[in-house]
Amino acid sequence: MAILERRGTGAIAHLHMNAPERLNALSDEMLAALQSELDELRETASVRAIVLSGAGKAFCAGHDLKQMTAGRQSEDGGKAYFKDLFDRCAHMMQSIRALPQPVIAQVHGIATAAGCQLVASCDLAVAAKGTRFGVNGVNIGLFCSTPMVALTRNIPRKQAFEMLTTGGFIDAERAETLGLINRVVGEDVLESETLELAETIAAKLGAAVKIGKSAFYDQLDMNLADAYAFTGAAMVENMLYRDTEEGISAFLEKRAPDWSQD
Repeated sequence: MAILERRGTGAIAHLHMNAPERLNALSDEMLAALQSELDELRETASVRAIVLSGAGKAFCAGHDLKQMTAGRQSEDGGKAYFKDLFDRCAHMMQSIRALPQPVIAQVHGIATAAGCQLVASCDLAVAAKGTRFGVNGVNIGLFCSTPMVALTRNIPRKQAFEMLTTGGFIDAERAETLGLINRVVGEDVLESETLELAETIAAKLGAAVKIGKSAFYDQLDMNLADAYAFTGAAMVENMLYRDTEEGISAFLEKRAPDWSQD
């Protein structure tokens, strides 16, 4: 069975990490599989929302420590391999943000280290009650510096620093309060609740969500005046879409829009 399964043929694509015996660790193979799927989905206009989940008892336990240990056997002690690994992982995480479609993490069990980074890199996240989150590399002498990048762009700095320096875990309720995830649901309804969120997004005009997601992230790094100028231009572009004109007309006329775009 594939290490990563892609399910769904309609407007929602479901990427399911399927390496439960390794807690869906981000091995070389898993990173390659995820990158390949993300690259393909970026060019698939018919897909308007993506769900990312993990098989077995965990969402994702981070990097594959056995592979990392094996990488030390090279003459440079693993330096080149480690750089390549973290570069590939960073590229995959950034690919999620670069996608035109919103990506929803469907989280259960644990999401640790780079697994927590993966949750933080997704646009949205739904977690089952009992899920635990941590950037606990410090417990084995490896500070989670790359997971820190995504984490500190999701939750307040002091809470992030405490997680990073103590290696402590937070539960799903705390993760929701801090802003790492959107909602906490019962494990028995995790899949259906995540799918409902994906369906809500997929029902919107794909072109509008695409321009909106891009503008959302781009404006975060701008000062206030530049952000307003940039997003104003984005709204002008959006307003000129034929389907946006149709959507506004349909609203005013109290009817369903007749959108032509996927």
